[in-house]
Amino acid sequence: MRKEHIPTISVIVPNYNYACYLKERINSILQQTYTDYELILLDDASTDGSVKILEEYRTNPHVSHIVINKENTRSPFIQWMKGIRLARGKYIWIAEADDSAKPDFLEQCVRLAEAHDNTAICYAGSYLIDANGEIKYHRDVNHWGIRKKNNFAVFDGESFARYNLYWKNYIINASGALFRREYAEKVSQSPFLSMKYCGDWLFWFELSMQGRVIELYQVLNYFRCHTQKVTIASHKTGNGVKEDILIVSIMESRLAGLSNYKKRLRHGLLYKKIRRLKIASCEKARLYKHLYDTLGANVSDYFLERRNSYLKWLCPSLITMKRERLK
Repeated sequence: MRKEHIPTISVIVPNYNYACYLKERINSILQQTYTDYELILLDDASTDGSVKILEEYRTNPHVSHIVINKENTRSPFIQWMKGIRLARGKYIWIAEADDSAKPDFLEQCVRLAEAHDNTAICYAGSYLIDANGEIKYHRDVNHWGIRKKNNFAVFDGESFARYNLYWKNYIINASGALFRREYAEKVSQSPFLSMKYCGDWLFWFELSMQGRVIELYQVLNYFRCHTQKVTIASHKTGNGVKEDILIVSIMESRLAGLSNYKKRLRHGLLYKKIRRLKIASCEKARLYKHLYDTLGANVSDYFLERRNSYLKWLCPSLITMKRERLK
């Protein structure tokens, strides 16, 4: 009896009402130069004809699962985990239904991931595109700067979490990342599953604490930004900041040895983010209270962060997000 072939990559496409982008997305996967993958298509109870499009691919030899929810889960991350549990590959690519990729995305990422032991995440750069697929910005949206002088960099995962992810989610789009399945399975009880806006940030943190992180300094992913994005909704409601606060608190509980000064700077950035939200003052007051109750942060941390921002030009040794980022 012939042994069943296990693909190296499991590609998960979670979809909800993105019928207008689905064919472009799926075809960008089927056109990959690296072909040892299975394709898992998930639909979260779409109402726009997405299911009919997905069914067109049922007989494709790469497609291993098509799962259609009867009710919407209201969480992209629950769909992620559903796909992860179905996956068989060593690595997983969550190819969001409204994004796209260059044909060599998988080939480039797999090559690096396999070349380095204990790779947890390998992620490439992204172009931001609009609803019509046009590139929105030609500036460095990945914030790589001088890192572009090299083709890639490999980091210890805990260091990547401490010096990069603690400040910001530098993995700006899940579609630009390849990650180890066995590590993802270990975070099945993580609070990221209950989040709506920032769960990917916590997800990358959980994975980076288990292995190496590779930055591939090539732009191979197309990240579509449009009004349906939940990240846009988070800025309108302020709910995204509540998730930010929880994630920072989790990171501080897991990253031993963070200085009090660094934590106060990070808390000050959260305070500043609340100040800049265009929401009612009573909603801001609730967020300030939540920030204090969770992290013990208040306006003094904001003023410390502002002073640090001004003095950094005079004192090169001061901690800043940019200076701490690993190179």
